[in-house]
Amino acid sequence: MKTTYFYRCPFWIFTISLFLSLPLEIKAQIGWTKSYENGIVVTAEKHASEVGRRILKQGGNAIDAAVAVQFALAVTLPRAGNIGGGGFMVIHLEDGSSIALDFREKAPLKADKDMYIRDGQYVPKLSREGALASGVPGTVDGMVKALNKYGTLSLKEVIEPAIKLARNGYPLSYKQTETLNNYRKVLGKYEGTSRYFLKADSTKWKENEHFVQADLAKTLERIAKNGRAGFYEGHTADLIVKEMENQGGLISHKDLKAYESIWRTPVRTPFRDFNLHIMPPPSSGSIAIAQILNMLNPYNLKKLGFNSAKYIHLLTETMRRAFADRAHFLGDPDFVNIPQDKLLDSAYNKKRMKSFSWDTVSNSDKIDHGDIPFPESKETTHFSIVDEQGNAVAVTTTLNGNFGSKVAVDGAGFFLNNEMDDFTAEPSEPNMFGLIQGKANAIKSQKRMLSSMSPAIVTKNDSVRMVLGAAGGPRIITATLHNFLNMAVFEMPTQKANSAPRFHHQWMPDTLYYEEYTLSPDTQHSLEELGHKLKSIESSGQAHTIYIDETGIKYGAADPRGNGIVTGY
Repeated sequence: MKTTYFYRCPFWIFTISLFLSLPLEIKAQIGWTKSYENGIVVTAEKHASEVGRRILKQGGNAIDAAVAVQFALAVTLPRAGNIGGGGFMVIHLEDGSSIALDFREKAPLKADKDMYIRDGQYVPKLSREGALASGVPGTVDGMVKALNKYGTLSLKEVIEPAIKLARNGYPLSYKQTETLNNYRKVLGKYEGTSRYFLKADSTKWKENEHFVQADLAKTLERIAKNGRAGFYEGHTADLIVKEMENQGGLISHKDLKAYESIWRTPVRTPFRDFNLHIMPPPSSGSIAIAQILNMLNPYNLKKLGFNSAKYIHLLTETMRRAFADRAHFLGDPDFVNIPQDKLLDSAYNKKRMKSFSWDTVSNSDKIDHGDIPFPESKETTHFSIVDEQGNAVAVTTTLNGNFGSKVAVDGAGFFLNNEMDDFTAEPSEPNMFGLIQGKANAIKSQKRMLSSMSPAIVTKNDSVRMVLGAAGGPRIITATLHNFLNMAVFEMPTQKANSAPRFHHQWMPDTLYYEEYTLSPDTQHSLEELGHKLKSIESSGQAHTIYIDETGIKYGAADPRGNGIVTGY
């Protein structure tokens, strides 16, 4: 079967194909891909990447740089970078050990499973916009905890660059102005949001316009001075609770003071000569990616051919089964007994593929979760960092939707998340990303919501070889998987692996999504003949990747689907 990768090209795909044909020295000047001998930082925003580089150059390690980048993104990428949201961090230390930090948001103490039901009907908007959509933020506690355990610099040193960016301002990029202007109507519904993110004269933002966030600078200064207490107690906490009371939210002083991030053990899964260390639940990506790789193990993927109809068909069928299991079994491990060992068992995953056929598609209505005894009780950002000593950090953090709940804390200058939509607000009802979820992920007080964020570090012979992760809702899982397979199986260079066209299936809806114009007509026809329901999309996730070769040279790739930047020294 013939496959044409760039049959017709939208602008970003044309740009990628042109870029890949350029000489190496020209590629290095553009910023998407670069290589360094010492430290390397790949983030979604140029100011944040530069902050990470400076921290590494002044003697900080990868954890110091990660914390500095996170706070910088809260200033320069307000739609996703945050202090009002949460996320996951995977760390691989130079001594060969790995650990994961869960700073995912939690449901407030007053939350319950019927909080989005009105007059007997589920009201989706309530979990997606406004203060009632917000979980208790975890980012600040997570950053302070990571720095205290593994950092070498003080909190004041790593947060100072973010404070300066907020206090002194920075020029808005074209993409930032476009996003802010596109969301003017909904952002204008909330007083604090309007004050900070809309212009006083009601005109649109322009590229390179200077953007100052004075109240956010003061909020960051309180964190720098008082640590987690500078956010979860005192003046900032008062402002958060006041916003909740004014907007009908649930987060209280007690919620804030009680929040605590948790150290967890990464899910470790082997594939070929590699070992993947992935964020465990409540990240669903670890189990899903491990299951997919387990199901793929018996097949010669390279022989099938990159993005051939057979390759896409096989990979889609594994995605379908993994996402069906995700919907049923996965949730917060502190509340749900996840059968993790069984889900990762090769015999179980072999059994899941018994119904697979090369000749026809499986019907998602008939592909249910696996048979395991089980007691039932869009906008994200990822960055990757490796330092000179060999410490590696993968961080994915989110507010959930663009600008989260759309509510900015008046007087504090930052957005609150709308992560409550990641719970099963109503069984059988899709969330904002179209995911159908089960009782394991039902809303419960103090529970963490299931997430697709999948930061991962890949080792080979006990040395870090890849740092992976992506943004993009459930497409995070498949984008991270694609990038790994592109490098591990098809031996693509880092930037080519990051830029290559992707596809996605999440069980429900029963649709195979593919980046528009990346499949040739004959490949589309072959897939449709098998029974796949195809739908083109503009892009499938944004990944920021590091690859380290056997000599120790570090190659970084920023996704051309976004505005990411690679830097280092």
